[in-house]
Amino acid sequence: MPQTVYLADDEKNIRELMAAFLTQEGFITKTFSTGDSLLNACEKAMPNVVILDIMMPGTDGLTVCTQLRKQNTNLPIIIVSAKDSPYDRVMGLTLGGDDYMVKPFLPLELVARIRGLLRRSQTVESESAAADLTFGPLCVSPSFRTVTLHGEALPLTPTEFDFLAYLIAHQERAVSREELLRALWQVDWQAETRASDDLVKRLRKKLRERHSEVQIETVWGYGFRLTLGDQRL
Repeated sequence: MPQTVYLADDEKNIRELMAAFLTQEGFITKTFSTGDSLLNACEKAMPNVVILDIMMPGTDGLTVCTQLRKQNTNLPIIIVSAKDSPYDRVMGLTLGGDDYMVKPFLPLELVARIRGLLRRSQTVESESAAADLTFGPLCVSPSFRTVTLHGEALPLTPTEFDFLAYLIAHQERAVSREELLRALWQVDWQAETRASDDLVKRLRKKLRERHSEVQIETVWGYGFRLTLGDQRL
């Protein structure tokens, strides 16, 4: 069954180019010139993936991203922008984006990113009989895509969920940044290891706000591993 992509960008040429390529690749693509029109469409029917430009008239892409994330924690959201500063990337991911692409980029790369996000969610759905993953008071359910901490729900974005689940599934060792990027996005980002660091900051903040003893430890020059501390005491 074809999957639906909602694409919001105020530049007509870019919008039409991306839409034509996505349609050619088998996606049902609906385009919007403003974030507000995309939000209205999402109220009627949620797509499988949303692609958002940041700079648009009316409600900007980051605000749209925040609103969509509140409505649906599992909706894959890709932010596209000409802004390539570390601040812009971190802001986009912090507000709920699952991926951040800097213009200009090849349409083929966009398709790869979309399929990477969809493949992850489909893989989890196909593992409905998989056992829950646990680490201390954390419990991750792959079948229901839920996380609980001390029995209470811990809301996460799709990428945060997959990141944490991967760390728990490999809790016996440290996981490298490159391995995480390949496992989560199935795209070789090479120097884009900042993406994993941004995810860790977001997850640490959520765990810290719950006074969790679960900690994500940085293995300098390599990657991350889970440990148990005493923050809850």
